[in-house]
Formats: sequence, structure tokens, C-alpha cells
Amino acid sequence: MKKIFKIIGIILLLFIAILIAIPFVLESKIDAIVQNYADENLDADLSFDDISLSLISSFPSAEVNVENLKITNRAPFKDETLATAKSLSFEMPIGELFKGTEEPLTVNEIIADELLLTLKTNKNGTTNYDIVKEGEGTETVSDSTSSGFSFDIENYELNNSAFTYIDEGSNTSIYATEINHNGKGIFSGEQSELDTNTEARISMSIDSTEYLSNNIIKLDALIGMDLEQEKYTFKENKGFINALPLEFQGFVQMVEEGQQIDISFKNPESSFKDFLAVIPKEYTKNIENVNTTGNFTVNGLIKGLVSEETIPTLDINMRSNNASFKYPDLPKSVDNIMIDASIKNTSGNVDDTYVDINKLDFKIDQDVFKSEAHIKDLTGNMLVNANLDGVLNLANITKAYPIELENQLSGILKGKLNTAFDMNAIETNAYQRIKNNGSVSITDFIFSSKDIVNPIQINKAELTLKPGLVSLNSFDALTGKSDFSATGTINNLLGFLLSDKKLQGNFTVNSNTFAISDFMVEDESATEASNKTTSDDESLKIPDFLDCTITANANTVIYDNLNLKNVKGKLRIKDQNANLKNMTTDLFNGQLGISGNVSTKEAKPKFDMQLAMQQFDISQSFKGLEMLKALAPIAKVVQGKLNSTIDVSGLLDENFSPDLSTISGNALAEVLTSNIDVSKSPLLAGLDSKLNFIDFKELQKDIKTKLSFENGQVSLKPFTVKYKDIPIEISGKHTFTNNMQYDVVFQVPAKYLGSEVNRLIGKINDPEVDNISIPVTANINGSFSSPNISTDLASGVSNLTKQLVEIQKQKILGQGKDKINNILGDVLGGNSNNKKADSTTTKTDNTKKDPKDTIKEGVNSVLGGLLGGSKKKKDKQAKDSTKNE
Repeated sequence: MKKIFKIIGIILLLFIAILIAIPFVLESKIDAIVQNYADENLDADLSFDDISLSLISSFPSAEVNVENLKITNRAPFKDETLATAKSLSFEMPIGELFKGTEEPLTVNEIIADELLLTLKTNKNGTTNYDIVKEGEGTETVSDSTSSGFSFDIENYELNNSAFTYIDEGSNTSIYATEINHNGKGIFSGEQSELDTNTEARISMSIDSTEYLSNNIIKLDALIGMDLEQEKYTFKENKGFINALPLEFQGFVQMVEEGQQIDISFKNPESSFKDFLAVIPKEYTKNIENVNTTGNFTVNGLIKGLVSEETIPTLDINMRSNNASFKYPDLPKSVDNIMIDASIKNTSGNVDDTYVDINKLDFKIDQDVFKSEAHIKDLTGNMLVNANLDGVLNLANITKAYPIELENQLSGILKGKLNTAFDMNAIETNAYQRIKNNGSVSITDFIFSSKDIVNPIQINKAELTLKPGLVSLNSFDALTGKSDFSATGTINNLLGFLLSDKKLQGNFTVNSNTFAISDFMVEDESATEASNKTTSDDESLKIPDFLDCTITANANTVIYDNLNLKNVKGKLRIKDQNANLKNMTTDLFNGQLGISGNVSTKEAKPKFDMQLAMQQFDISQSFKGLEMLKALAPIAKVVQGKLNSTIDVSGLLDENFSPDLSTISGNALAEVLTSNIDVSKSPLLAGLDSKLNFIDFKELQKDIKTKLSFENGQVSLKPFTVKYKDIPIEISGKHTFTNNMQYDVVFQVPAKYLGSEVNRLIGKINDPEVDNISIPVTANINGSFSSPNISTDLASGVSNLTKQLVEIQKQKILGQGKDKINNILGDVLGGNSNNKKADSTTTKTDNTKKDPKDTIKEGVNSVLGGLLGGSKKKKDKQAKDSTKNE
């Protein structure tokens, strides 16, 4: 007996060993069959990581598993992925493994895990899924005796899979995700049944109109299959769209031209709760405890041929009469709900599909809202005709319906409006085809958007709509620190509301206080890019949705740390660019004129401005404007008035102020000084200590100069000022970090050079000697707060003294006038040449415009006629020409 059991045990071990060993022998055969099948029949590239064969886990069947399958398209969809599967398994009788390589394998079960399938039709009508080879290859597929597979499927599954369909020609897209589907049946007989279970999330859009948005679809269906006629009939079934139950009847049959469809459906119940079930769960929350009254019915018939030219006819209807609903946790209910809507197509031509919303009425609290709409040509140039009439307290929306809003709504909306338009007119701004009639008003409304920094509180707004024009009759609002009122016209209100068009119009805006920062949008990308390593501030952006002209009048405009008074001018906003025209304002006890551009389209905002300053208080302006401090740091010790024109361009920082390291331009300036406080300037105090012949408090009161600036450096063109009878020429440059390199040349009469010099001049007693002056140069380096000053005053006085002694000696010895003149030339050490140069310069300057005139003309050219009447440029040129003559 022991021997028998021993033999049986050995046989079992041998059998198990054979089951384990067979896969290693047969895997290469299956690999070859799969690859040969693909090469012979597919016009695409097939790849996979591994094919494994198991006999134990599936015994008495064999299981073939393909890992990481991938099918890649060839031209014209080259290198695009048609399908991938993490795992694809086939189950077949073990006997199939021992067939010859030329014999087909019969497959009983297919299971696909994480199958991703993408079907695409391009604009030329070419499909990416037409990958079966034509001719001999096609015949091979249909020939059951050729190598490959034949299918006698009893069970199949799709687990956690996804499907994408894109038709570029009709702008149609269908996305199915989280697909879990299984079916059981026998496909080999002529008449059989397939029992299926399906769950998925479906999104569908046609020509930019979204008809399904991540809706949950469920279908349990028993389908009768007539494989000979290729006809599939719904027998027992129940489906769900979100939570709305639907029952189907009818069939789908494959015909030569496409698919013949005859399907009807309806909801088996008639509660209004079924209507709430159509809305995605994310928006309705839990509807199980919602109290509803009234009925809701949906039914439809889809019948006809699906082909390249036609669709089935449609007759789908939704109706509800005097319904209501109330969420138990919310204080308000929605009552008197009336719905009468239908989707129809009677011709089979897709362009003839239309939607009629004959009635959509409801009441919240005491507010009644009524509407109807008719939409035609859904896939072409959609035609819309709608009527709206009612009152709506926006705060009641969240009190009656569990919608989560980023910002709480408030305000009373009233409107009575008829609108008729086609979408092409909206997209092309063909205003003559947009027929609007009626009025809309809103009061106490708070509007928030990602395109603005602060919420806008609209106290009152009234619109009148007429064909081709929307009039803003009144608009009274607050935001942040700002208040403003506006009137004007809007050219494309529907284009802005219904598509991605910008808001176009012309507005007149008045304000008591207007803060620029209240109307800028924070640029989140700037913060993300910096990873907050330098600053938590965000760049400000001009709203991209604006394309308008604004005529502004504000008592106070707050810009950075400045308070601009009596601001007037015109602003043109488009493509995140603001163009300022004829803008004037009172500032620093003077007046400022501004023209130019500010653009926030790039990562960093940039500007290009022409500024005209008239009668600016120097002390105030150099405290308030960082740019002026950088251009002329020494001016902070000066009291008086400033006239200037500045052309400047560069980048703006996160506070919308000029980034001084990036600006460039030039300036003309006239400084009318009333007092200079030398003690507050280390530079002037240093010069004062080294030069005892000058008192800087008594400098010339009217100073004119020109300068240019670029790459953080200011270059001062040589200019001359006077202290009594001492001309002083100043030239050089400094950086915005206050490092400087300046030369100041003083033409000092000898009488200021000490008693010894004056005693020698008196002894010589010669008119030529009495007029002697020498150049004294001060070289200034370092910074304005800690300057390094050197002069050649001592050496100049020493040389002058020696030469005066020599002149006196020659005069005593009785030398001639020529000899004395030669010595005088030597005395000055080239001073006669300097005089000649000064004379030449003076002569040249006499042929130019007076610097003061140049500055005044510069101011006037920027301010134009804003300060006293404008003239055309042509007239001005004619005047200048006459003046030069």
C-alpha cells in the first residue's frame, strides 16, 4: 500500500514539475505568434516588456499575460500612442498550447488592466485607428486557418481604464475615465446573450460646448446578440446618469453605411429629485434628505442611421410643473419651478439639431425669475434667442442651494432683456448682428475676481441695452481706498461675458480718491518663480481683459508714496499696456505733465515716459521721488523751484516704482535757488573748507544743466555757474550708488588769491596785470556722503607769485612791453589759451539757444497745451524757425 501511495506521489510531483516547466518551453512560441500576428496584420508598431505563461494558477486552462503593451502609430500620426495596457491577459485551454505555429489559438477570456485607448481623427479625416493592413494582410485576419488567434470569448473585463476620442474636423471630444466594465456571454453562436456591467465618468464637448462634464455613467444591461445580423438588442437594463435612473429599449445594428439605431429611454420614476440627480454630485451634495414636491419627467427617442453624413433623429424632452426643493440645512427653498425643455432633430442632419427651453422659471423667497431660450445650429454658427425677466437677490442663492463660492455673493439684480445673436458675431465683434433690447441694474453688489486685487463694491449700476450698443448710465463703486463713478459705452458686453473677448468701451471716470494699486492684479507666477527667496511681494499686472479708453478726473490719485492732486487726462488700456495722454497733476507745489506707456505684458513691467515738471518745490520733490534723488543727490540741500523735462524708460519693481538699476534717459533742468544749506552737504562743506575765496550760499540763483543716465550712471554735461565774478565750470559723472567723479574748474581773479598776490599786482601797476585770473581745479571722488576733494590752488598761487615777482624785476630793469607780455603768458600757464577757449565757447553758445529757453521749450513740449492751450507741432516748428532766423 505504501508503494502505491509512493508511486502516486511521484506521478503528482512529475505532473507539477511538467506544469512548471512547460511555460518556459512554450513562452517563446507565444511570443513569436504575437509578434508575427502584429507584423503581418498591423500598420503600427507593437511592443511589450514581457510575455509570461502560467498553468498552475489557471489550471485546467492556460493563462498568457502580456506586460506593458504599447501600440504606436506610424505616419501621419507618427510616434503618437494609440493604446497602452499595464497588463493584458488571455485564458485558453491548455491543449491550444500544443498546436502548430501556423494554427490559430482559441481565446476564452480577456482581461485588460489600465488600458488607455486614444482614437483620433485629424482635420483631413484621417484616423489613427485604421491600422489593419489592407490586401493580403486583411485576408489573413479573416482566415481562421492562418496563424494568430481566434476568439470564443466567455468572459472579458476592463479594469481602471480610460478612453479618449478626438475629432479635429468637427471639434468633438469625448473622455471616459475610471472605466470598469465586464461582460459574460458566448460570442461563437449565432444567437447569444451578453450580460454587462459598466461604470465610468464621461465628459463630452462639441464645438467648445460641453454637454457632459465628468458625469458618472452606470449601465447594467442584458444584451441580445445576433452575430450573423450584427444586431444588438437591449433586453433587461437599467442605467444611471449621475444618480438619474433611466431605462432603455431598442437595438443597435451594424450596417454597411454605419450603425442603425432605434433606442427609446425614460426615467422610471417622476419625482423632482430625479432632476437634481442629473446635476453632478459635486454641485448638489447629498440629495437623499432634500425635500421635493412636484414631478420631473425625461423621455427620448433616438432613431436613425449613424454615418459620416447623418446622425439619428432626436426627440428628447424634459418637463416639470410647479416643483420645489429645500435642503434641510439651508434656510431658503426654491419654489414654483417650471421646466419645459427639449432637444430635437427631425432630419438626421447634425446642423438641424436645436434646443428649445420654452420655460425655465423659479422663485426664491419673494423674487421671481422667468426665462426662455431657443438655440439652433449647435455644431455650426450657433444661433441664440433668449428672454430674461426677473429679480434675484444674489445672497439667497447660497441660502437655497448648496453651492460653494469662492466669494460670497450679495446684491439685488434686476433685469428685463431680450437678446438674439450668433456666436460668430460674438467672436468677430459684428455688433450689427447682436440684437439686445432691455435694461439691467444691480445694487449693493460685491464683485471679486483673480484679475483684481480688492473686491469692488458696486453701490449702483444701470445698463441700457440696444442693438449694437450697451450704455452704462451710472456706475458708483468702492474698492480698497478708492471711490469712483463712471458713465460710458460698452461695445461687446456679450463677447466679454460669453467668450474670451476683452471688455471694450469708452468711459468717463470721476473719483475723489483713486489708488493705483487697487486696480492691479497680483502676478502669482512672479512669486512662484522666485520661490519667495527674496520677497513676499508680487508683481502687479494691468488687467488683461480691458480694452478701453478712460477719460479720468480725480481729486487725489495715490501712486506709491505720492499723492497727486487734480489729476486729469486720458488713459488707453489694451493688451496689458496703459498709454497715458495729456495727463496733468498738481504735485510738490507745482505741476507735472505725463505722457508715455506702461506695459505689464512681460515678466517684469516696463515703462517709457516723458515728464515735464514746472515750479516743483525742490525740497519736497527730492524727498518724495527716488529717481530725482538718484539723478541729483546734491539737490537735497537746495531750497527753491525746479523746472525740468525728463525722458526716461526702464523696468518697474514689485511696487510699480522705477527700478533705478534699469532706467535710462536724459533730462534738462533749471534750478531756481533761494537758499543752499552747505552744512547738510559734505561735498559743499569740503569745498568750502579748501577754497576760502568762495561762499557757496551766494552761488548764482538760476542754474541750467543737461544730463543723461544709463546703466546706473549719470553723466553731467559741462555747464557753467557764477559766484560773483568767478565762472565755475562743472562736469563729470556719478552712479546711483552715489560714487562720483567730478571736475570743478574755478576761473579765479588774482585779487581773491591773498595779500601777497595783491601787493605784487599793486607794485606792478599795469592794467593787464590787474585783470589776471588763474584756473583752480577741484577733483572730486568718493561718495556724496564721504567725498575726497583735492585742488591745485596752492601750486597755482605759488606759480603766480613767482611770475609776478619776475614781471616786477623786468619792469625795474626797463625791459620792454613785449617782454612783460611774454611773462604774463607764462604767468597764466596757458590761461591765455583757456581764455581763448572760453571766448570760443561763448561765441559758439551765442549761436545756440539760451539754455533757459531750451528748458522752457522742453517743459512746454511735454505739457503741450495742457497748461495754457495746445498748438500743432507744425505751427511750433514754424515759430522756432522764425526765432532762429
